[in-house]
Amino acid sequence: MKDYVQGVRDSLPVMLGVVPFGITCGVMGLTAGLTPVETVLMSLLVFAGAAQFIGITMLGAGITGWGLIVFTTLLINLRHLLMGVSLAPHLLKLPLARQLLLTFSLTDESYAVTMNRTAKEGYSANYQMGSSWAFYFIWAASTTIGVLVGSYIPDPLAWGLDFAMPATFLAMLMPRLTNHVSVAVCLVAAVTAVVGAAYLPGKWYIIAACLAASITGGLLEKEDNHAV
Repeated sequence: MKDYVQGVRDSLPVMLGVVPFGITCGVMGLTAGLTPVETVLMSLLVFAGAAQFIGITMLGAGITGWGLIVFTTLLINLRHLLMGVSLAPHLLKLPLARQLLLTFSLTDESYAVTMNRTAKEGYSANYQMGSSWAFYFIWAASTTIGVLVGSYIPDPLAWGLDFAMPATFLAMLMPRLTNHVSVAVCLVAAVTAVVGAAYLPGKWYIIAACLAASITGGLLEKEDNHAV
């Protein structure tokens, strides 16, 4: 129970950046023609911010082919494969029911919070559960708020609160840059993401940065192992 509460507590700063996105998701859902119930259910059943934004945008543009929508959102969420691989050694030791709960609720934010804690104190399934489901609750709640007051808040992201999320990620990242491998991986990911965002369509820059960073880290760690 202690780890569960700590997971919730450590996630609170990042939630500040999640709220305006959730409210915006609720507003966009109604604008695209979804009913209030459909919009909230999307957050409850899909629980993937970027995928929901793209799906809602496609529906609003008149694209009703579910195959195309599913394929597009799958590409956006390919980064979850890499997150899942890094967590697999821990999750595979857990009962199947808990594996399903943790994998369903895995997000960029809960992954970052969980891995930051894992690097310091080791992995805890209860900690990840607390973090993941705290984000689930706040995402569903903020989407509901967007549905209820959307007509009064046309552009929640204009508040500037969305900067809290990347700022928090950077604050968690910097203390972990403790050797040449982590610094090199960070630089490669950053450069690839910036260049990719400028020249690649859609969200492919995220996948490109993940792959480039993973390859860089693997090669550098292999060289270090050979040198020992």
